[in-house]
Amino acid sequence: MGMNWRKIEEFFFKTLMIGATLIVIASLVLILATIVVKGAKAMNWDMLTKTPEGGFYLGKEGGVLNAIAGSFYLAGGATVMAMVLSGPIAIYLNIYARKRSKTAEFVRFSLDVLWGVPSIVYGAFGLTIMLYFGMKASLLAGMITVALLELPMMARAMDEVLRMVPHDLKDASYCLGANKLETSLRVIVRQTLPALMTGVLLAFGRGIGDAASVLFTAGFTDYIPDSLFGPAATLPLAIFFQLQTPIPEVQDRGYASALILTMIILAISLVVRLLTRWFDRNSV
Repeated sequence: MGMNWRKIEEFFFKTLMIGATLIVIASLVLILATIVVKGAKAMNWDMLTKTPEGGFYLGKEGGVLNAIAGSFYLAGGATVMAMVLSGPIAIYLNIYARKRSKTAEFVRFSLDVLWGVPSIVYGAFGLTIMLYFGMKASLLAGMITVALLELPMMARAMDEVLRMVPHDLKDASYCLGANKLETSLRVIVRQTLPALMTGVLLAFGRGIGDAASVLFTAGFTDYIPDSLFGPAATLPLAIFFQLQTPIPEVQDRGYASALILTMIILAISLVVRLLTRWFDRNSV
């Protein structure tokens, strides 16, 4: 009887795992198929190489080059800002903080809470700060807001990676006369660089694909941003504005913009995978 129950239990959980996997795969295929089918017919060279012309959102000519450039500027700058803050946080938690430090545990708990905060809350917070300092919607304001959005994800990802480093590796570095800073930068970071890049990629992907946090802070413009203090368009907002119009042609362009964003994220993922393999082969 006990053996039959164990077989039933194993069969149930195996079926559950297979079913969950199939649901994930089917959802991904359905989403990609919808974007490709609806977006491919509106995709053309102008979408990638031209900025919106007069009446673009009413069905006239133009493209979303402004949103493509703005997305890269905003997400790239925000990721650099978040990286500058996340790296020291992760190193402190794993190198300088004492074992079972209450401060370290509180920092980790705070990052977990911030990770779960909806992006619209970050947008509202960024708007409040902007109003307090008398700032206008701009590329810089969007970068700061998205950097705050990416910070908890990147910091916790780096923290978990550094926690997996064997203590023997740290002790060996200390025995050779290296201090904590040298151990962190020349040994720990070098050994975990591919995994750290994965955390950066996750944060960049969230930043470039988020619309709510930049809705109030980055503004929108039909031009490629040429200043940190001017407004900037992003692909998520361009998709949102195009899909909410009643004109079918413009809606198709919205799906084409979604296809562009999906291809950008896919290309970044492939590049990072190649870099990860390269670092795995060449890291000492």
